[in-house]
Amino acid sequence: MWLLALAVMAAPPPDLTAVGLVLSPRPEASLALLRSAGRSRIARVGETAFGGRIVAVEASRIVLEFDGNRVLLVLSGATAHAPTPARTIARRLEAAAPAALERTLPRLDVEQRLAAELPRILAQTALSPVSEGGRVIGLRLIRLAEGTLLSEVGLRPGDVLTQINDTATDGLPALLALWPRLQGATELRATVLRDGQDISLSLGLR
Repeated sequence: MWLLALAVMAAPPPDLTAVGLVLSPRPEASLALLRSAGRSRIARVGETAFGGRIVAVEASRIVLEFDGNRVLLVLSGATAHAPTPARTIARRLEAAAPAALERTLPRLDVEQRLAAELPRILAQTALSPVSEGGRVIGLRLIRLAEGTLLSEVGLRPGDVLTQINDTATDGLPALLALWPRLQGATELRATVLRDGQDISLSLGLR
């Protein structure tokens, strides 16, 4: 009986999925976002999540090890939303790129849309740190969930997110720490670097 229990503990949960990742220039600093049984976990390479150790985080996939057995998880939506079409869309829109984009939406509408779109945003959006002079200056949107609130407020694949509400987004921990502080905000402001130009995006909540 105890051997059976150990075998179950060493096996990956049947509903374990990869819903997001952040690639770092240093592979050991890359992050994996995993989900199982309605819970989400963020873990670095070498750390443990849902009983498995993160072995590698690569473009569109995450490798875990459960009791010596390796499991490959492909990022949800990675095949249907490859980077090349996204870059093509960005090029088509480049001529119309504004230096600033402002929108105002009812807070209730934004909350409802986020609740409905969050699974797709997590599955189809990928970030990678961008360094300059030896320090991280922002997070590049490698892949973006099209047709969601993120794309409608002006974000595009290839943008480097440098600030949100005047706070530097110099890593995923800084981005996650912002979330509680934005809950009661009446305005969300983002600065992105696009083709060497700073673009200001603003979403007012009424």
